[in-house]
Amino acid sequence: MSPVASGVESGPRDLAAGRGPAWLDAWIEANAHRVLAWRRHIHAHPELSRAEYETTAWLTEQLTSVGLRPRTLPGGTGLLCDIGPETHQPRRTVALRADIDALPLAEETGLDFASTVGGAAHACGHDAHTTILLGAALALATAPHLPGRVRLIFQPAEETMPGGALDVLAAGGLDGVERIFGLHCDPRIPVGQVGTRAGPLTSAADLLELRLSSSGGHTSRPHLTGDLVHALGTVITGLPTLLSRRVDPRSGTVLAWGAVHAGEAPNAIPQHGFVRGTLRTRDRETWSELEPLVEELVQGLLAPLGVGYDLHHRRGVPPVVNDSHSTELLRAAVGTALGEQARTGTPQSSGGEDFGWYLEHVPGSFARLGVTSDAGEAKDLHQPSFDLDERALLVGVRTMVHAALTALDD
Repeated sequence: MSPVASGVESGPRDLAAGRGPAWLDAWIEANAHRVLAWRRHIHAHPELSRAEYETTAWLTEQLTSVGLRPRTLPGGTGLLCDIGPETHQPRRTVALRADIDALPLAEETGLDFASTVGGAAHACGHDAHTTILLGAALALATAPHLPGRVRLIFQPAEETMPGGALDVLAAGGLDGVERIFGLHCDPRIPVGQVGTRAGPLTSAADLLELRLSSSGGHTSRPHLTGDLVHALGTVITGLPTLLSRRVDPRSGTVLAWGAVHAGEAPNAIPQHGFVRGTLRTRDRETWSELEPLVEELVQGLLAPLGVGYDLHHRRGVPPVVNDSHSTELLRAAVGTALGEQARTGTPQSSGGEDFGWYLEHVPGSFARLGVTSDAGEAKDLHQPSFDLDERALLVGVRTMVHAALTALDD
């Protein structure tokens, strides 16, 4: 990754200037232009999941420049870094997490700092998440005193399943951690606001792939073979219906197919075909029961039809279920950092997020960061044209710093 380009003379407007503490105000005033340059640099140089080598090296350089000692994860991408007392057992440790990977799509924003990498783009806001955590880290490093330790988690591979959070856990990233906090850009929320929610925030997300096989044959004689296309149709319509009768509807469980293929000729029953989709639920207990249930239902649907099948049920990520007390702390931090007008709620989403793995080990809370300006139509996440109001960067820095301070003082 090339050095950060110069030429950014001023940063985004600080929507909460003067709210303190004094060392944070001073750091933001002096470094707002750097925060903006960081985001644009990362945005222009995206790296895909588990290939974030240059991003990791660049982050290491920024952290070590202020005397911090980051350590790279064993896989070579992503890193951990502690700030605070050097004692072996600080009073408490809280973690702040950002994801650093990009999406495999071509950017269509037309920005001056658009992706320089073909087929890769920061269309999910991870460039902002990374910038915010880096800013929070360097600001916290100037604090005259911290009542505990803050662990920074720059996580790789959030966009894959089951997610880079497992890499962090395997490396001991949550050892000694009492609580963890994170945030994600949300184009549905205006810039300057942060959405919080106790309980389920995102859904568990699994991938299903069902491959069918048959001897094939002529469409005039379907009785002499296994009608593979008919079998695919039976599963496509039947499996979601059966799940709706076997799973508690309050769990928010939904199966949706995204790809299907079989055959070419209109008068030939094909020998091979497949269907792929996602299976989601917001209930942790239901998620643990879905894999054997899907196997049972697929077997029952296909048994009379004379086709072979191979079912791949790829377990993804668990739901993000925010701890109530951690969410209270985060909501209080938003009020302190930005003012009461910045606090808002956020609905439960069917999207997946591997932050849920952390919450399997320690309590914590995941927030939604408003990134939409007053003017123009908001672009949704994962669109090639997605962009954000860069004033959200300093909002995010203040939110993360105060989340850590509030939890350490709890």
